[in-house]
Amino acid sequence: MKTRNSHRFIFQAETDRRVRQWHFSFQNFLIFALVSLLVLGTSLFFGAEYLTRFLYQQKLQKIRNNFTSLSKTLNDINGKLIYLDQKMDTIEEKERAVRTYANLPEIDQDVRSLGIGGLRLEKYTSQDYIIPGLSKKISGLEMDVDHLARKVKLELASFETIYDKVVKDTEKMKHIPSIRPVPGGYLNSRFGYRKDPIDGVNRFHKGLDFSVFTGTLIYAPADGVIQSARYSGNRGKHIKINHEFGYNTLFLHLSKINVKRGQKVKRGDLIGQTGNSGRSTAPHLHYEVHYNGVAQNPMDYFFSGVVN
Repeated sequence: MKTRNSHRFIFQAETDRRVRQWHFSFQNFLIFALVSLLVLGTSLFFGAEYLTRFLYQQKLQKIRNNFTSLSKTLNDINGKLIYLDQKMDTIEEKERAVRTYANLPEIDQDVRSLGIGGLRLEKYTSQDYIIPGLSKKISGLEMDVDHLARKVKLELASFETIYDKVVKDTEKMKHIPSIRPVPGGYLNSRFGYRKDPIDGVNRFHKGLDFSVFTGTLIYAPADGVIQSARYSGNRGKHIKINHEFGYNTLFLHLSKINVKRGQKVKRGDLIGQTGNSGRSTAPHLHYEVHYNGVAQNPMDYFFSGVVN
């Protein structure tokens, strides 16, 4: 039933004879509707806010869990980098020792620092506001890896230099007199001043005299080329070997020459036999070593074998 500016609603249940009536004015209805909409809107707002916060917290927790795992991985990597850096320090020490052995100068400390130095740059991005320190950790590891890579590169370059020097020195070592030219025998006269066994005059003896039986085999003390293989008055049958790098050796008073001028020989090759030719009083081998034209004590060039 409708009255002016109001509505009447009559309700009667089938099982109940009582009649219930409600009177609503339009104004009351409008207020009721507005209040209902306000309550519903507020509920939806807070519900959405709660849901958003819930989802955000879940996502943030997941990110934090991932960060914890990533942080552990980064710490493990950092530990390995520290270990490798310590190993590189050990290699660096050995490299210095090898350089000394190879007669190479040490790498200048300023050059070494320039080659492997560098500051750790800190990078910051928006993710630091979510997970502080992540970018800083990653940036630090990047700089550590770069530092280690440059350190390895410098050491490799250094060892290449050492290797080239050792290879060159190895080739040179083949040409440096380093063994006894005759096995056995007796060292009768040493390097230096002595009384000449023939005329008794005190003269400088430029080599060593090995007392051996005639026909004792003579071996080349190093790689080289036969420069002279002939007979001359005082020297008798003799051989001269040019070993390059400034080294020459002489073998005097032989009974037989087994090589020819210009022939290449290697350390340990048979070159002749001992004798008593030329200015000599008994079978022996007179042996000389010259470096850049200056006579050297052959005893300083016996790196293997035993001198009696």
